[in-house]
Amino acid sequence: MGERPHAPWHPLPLSELLILVGAIGAIVAWRRGPASNVSLLLAGVVAVVIGTAEFTLREHLGGYRSHTIILALLPAIAFHSIVTLLVLAVTTVPRWLNLVLLPLDGALFAVLFKLLRARFRDARRERMFAAGR
Repeated sequence: MGERPHAPWHPLPLSELLILVGAIGAIVAWRRGPASNVSLLLAGVVAVVIGTAEFTLREHLGGYRSHTIILALLPAIAFHSIVTLLVLAVTTVPRWLNLVLLPLDGALFAVLFKLLRARFRDARRERMFAAGR
């Protein structure tokens, strides 16, 4: 239905360039060996995630295409990773920590999924109304 929503920096394809540069950086770091280029590999992966998240969020909130699962999953993965890294900074990560975090991850995912799905339906309805359908 209609055209893909434009970014605030349109016509510069900043998100797409971020994904491309991040992918190139991650591939170069991986080819050199991830042990010696951890920072380049991490920067590449983060650039790809940021570019992808912005692109999918813009399409989702604009009612163009639903990306509910990926948008609800990203904060759950970030929460799990941050808690694990914080525990790792103090001590070794016990195996039971993942079992404790999984229900929290699931609850966070479920709440975000419900909110994001409702937001997409509203945006899609507005988009269809604006298109006159």
